[in-house]
Amino acid sequence: MTTMKPIPFNPENDLAPIPFETRHVRLAKELKRLGLPWVPHVGCFVWDEESLIEAGSPFPNNLYFILSLPRFISILGSVEAMREKLVWLPTWHQARLLCRRLGIEDVAIVAIWNSGVPMSPGDELQAIYEELAAVLRR
Repeated sequence: MTTMKPIPFNPENDLAPIPFETRHVRLAKELKRLGLPWVPHVGCFVWDEESLIEAGSPFPNNLYFILSLPRFISILGSVEAMREKLVWLPTWHQARLLCRRLGIEDVAIVAIWNSGVPMSPGDELQAIYEELAAVLRR
């Protein structure tokens, strides 16, 4: 039987599905602290800050993608343990849906794009995270 070797994410050649910068992880951790609602589910990127997941991630910096919820539950014990021990990194799409859910109007997001400052996708996502944080602080 042939075993397949995993091929890790290569930041020099691969297009990142989300920004993998420290600033996003820190802001996502702040969103969690502020009470950002999250129920772990398939399709979420998470940060394992405490390196609880023994299996190596294909992404840098202990970032994981939830492809199999039962697998994560078997590692961490429960959905509640996942919510407690992992930090959710909403994708751009998830962050935009959260904006609508939390009452952030589209005009606020348009203002980010129309700021006159050229933005990378990472800058744009950070600005949306900051909008979410501002609402959660109120």
